[in-house]
Amino acid sequence: MDVTPVGQTASSAGNPAPLVRIFNRIFSRHAMDIALLMIVPMLIAPTLNFSRTLMVDPDIWWHLADARLLLTTHHFIQTDPYSFIVVGQRWLNWEWLAELPYWFSYQAFGLRGIYLVTWLVMCANALFLYWRGYRLSRHAGAALWAAAIGIVLIMVNSGPRTIAIAYLAMSAELLILETVEQGKVWLLWLLPPLFCLWINLHGTWLIGIVLLALYIACGLFQLKLGVFEQEAFTASQRNRMFAVLAASVAALIVNPYGWRLMWEPFDMALKQQASLSYIGEWQPLNLSMGEGKFAVAAIFLMVLANGVRSRKWKVYEFAFIFLGWYAAFAHLRFLFFAAVLTTPMLARDFARVFCIESDEKTIPAMNALMVAGAVCVIFFMFPKEAELKKMQAMMFPMKTIQAIQPGWRTLNWDYLGGMMDFQSKPSAFDTRLDVFEHAGVLPGYLAAIKGMYLFEVIEKYRIDHALIQESTPISYLLKHAPGWHIAMREEAWNGDDYVLYAKDSQPTPVSTSGSPGTAAANQPRP
Repeated sequence: MDVTPVGQTASSAGNPAPLVRIFNRIFSRHAMDIALLMIVPMLIAPTLNFSRTLMVDPDIWWHLADARLLLTTHHFIQTDPYSFIVVGQRWLNWEWLAELPYWFSYQAFGLRGIYLVTWLVMCANALFLYWRGYRLSRHAGAALWAAAIGIVLIMVNSGPRTIAIAYLAMSAELLILETVEQGKVWLLWLLPPLFCLWINLHGTWLIGIVLLALYIACGLFQLKLGVFEQEAFTASQRNRMFAVLAASVAALIVNPYGWRLMWEPFDMALKQQASLSYIGEWQPLNLSMGEGKFAVAAIFLMVLANGVRSRKWKVYEFAFIFLGWYAAFAHLRFLFFAAVLTTPMLARDFARVFCIESDEKTIPAMNALMVAGAVCVIFFMFPKEAELKKMQAMMFPMKTIQAIQPGWRTLNWDYLGGMMDFQSKPSAFDTRLDVFEHAGVLPGYLAAIKGMYLFEVIEKYRIDHALIQESTPISYLLKHAPGWHIAMREEAWNGDDYVLYAKDSQPTPVSTSGSPGTAAANQPRP
C-alpha cells in the first residue's frame, strides 16, 4: 500500500530519508487497523473485560489438569483420571495439543498467562479475518469494518477455549483456498500438514475436511447462470485436488490415539445427544438475543450490498455461506464458524458498494499515534494477578474445594468439577460430559440436579458430601433430609452461596464463617 509522509503529497515527496521511509512503511494503514482490532476483544469479550465475567469458563481448569498430567507422566490419557464415578472408563483427550499453550503460559505467568493466551488467540482470529478480507477486497477500510463485525460474532467462544485455537487452523485452510483461486496452486500441499496439526487441536478438523470436499465438488462442473460464473477444474487440477484431499485424510491418522481420535467427532454427533441437549451453546440461535441480532445484521448487510451492486459468484462461495449460516442458526456455538466463513467475503461487498474512495493515502504519523493509543489501552486494561485471583475466588468456592479430602465422595455441580480436577480433588462430575454419557451415568446426574432420584444417586455412588449452590433443588432436599448437615458455606459472585453438605457420620471441617459443623447453617451470609 502506498503511503505519503506527513505534510507531503505523493508528487512532492521526492525521495524521503531512509528513516522516514522505514517509519512510513511500519506505520501504514494496516498497522493502525491491527492495533484497533487488538483492543476490541478486551472491550467487548465477556471473559476479557473485568467489568463483566472474567475467567468464568469452567472447561479451562480440566484442560490445565490434562496438560499437567501429560507433561508429568509423559503418557497420553487413555482412561478417566478425575471422577470417582467413572474411574477406569475409556476417555481420549482429543484436544491435548490446544491445551498446551494455556498450560505453558499459566506456568510462566499464573492466571495472567491464561488471560494472555485467551486474548492473543482472539486477536489472531480477528487478524485472520482482517487479512483475508483485505486480500479479497484490496481495501483496508472495508476489511477493518468486516473484521469488526466478525469479532462480535466470534465472541460466542471468547473464553479460554481450545476451539478458538482450532478456528485458526480453519482460517488458514480458507486462506490457502482463497490464494489458490488467485493462481498459487502449490499452496494446496500445505493442507495435509495443516490437518495433521488440526486433528490434535480439536474435533473441528472434520468441518475442515467437509469444506475441502465441498470446494472440490463445486469445482467439478461449469456453471454460468445469473450471478453464478464458474469454470470447471481441468483434468490435472481435478487430479491434484483429489490427491490433496486423500493426503489430508491420510494425515489425520498421525495422532496419539489413531483411528479412535478420527472417530471422536462422529461419536459426538451420533452418541452424545444428552450432552448436546444439556449444553447451552449447542442450542439454536436465539434471534431475540444480541448474538442473533448481530447475525441478522451481518446477513442483511451482505444481501443489501449484493442487491445494490451484485457480483459474479462461484458456487463454492455460496455453498460456504449457506453452510455457515445454517450451522449458526442450528447451534449457537457455530456463530464463530459462520464469521470465519463469511465476514472476509463481506469485506469485498463493502469495498464494492459502500467504500467509494480508495484508502491508499494515509498519514503515518496519525497511524503511529493510534497505535500508541491502542498500546496504552491494552496496558491499562490488562489485569493484575491479584485481580484475577479475586475474580477466581468469586466464581469458584476455592476455600471449600481446598478443604475437600481425598477420601470423600463429593457430589458436585459439573461447573465446579474442572476446578476440583485442577486442585487434585476427587470429583463426581465435570464438564467433560462425553465420558459420563458413554458410561451411562449422565441421565442420573441430570435428573439429580433437578431434585429427582437424588437419594437413589447418593446411595448408588456412596455419596457422603455434596457441593452445590444453595438455591438448587439438591440443596433444599439435603437441608431437610435427616442425617445431613451444612459443613461449609462460601459466598458466590451472584449472591447464591455455595454450600458443602456432609453426612452426620463424616468429620466436619471449620466453616468459612469460623463456626464448625451445623452451626454454619445459622451463620449470616458474608
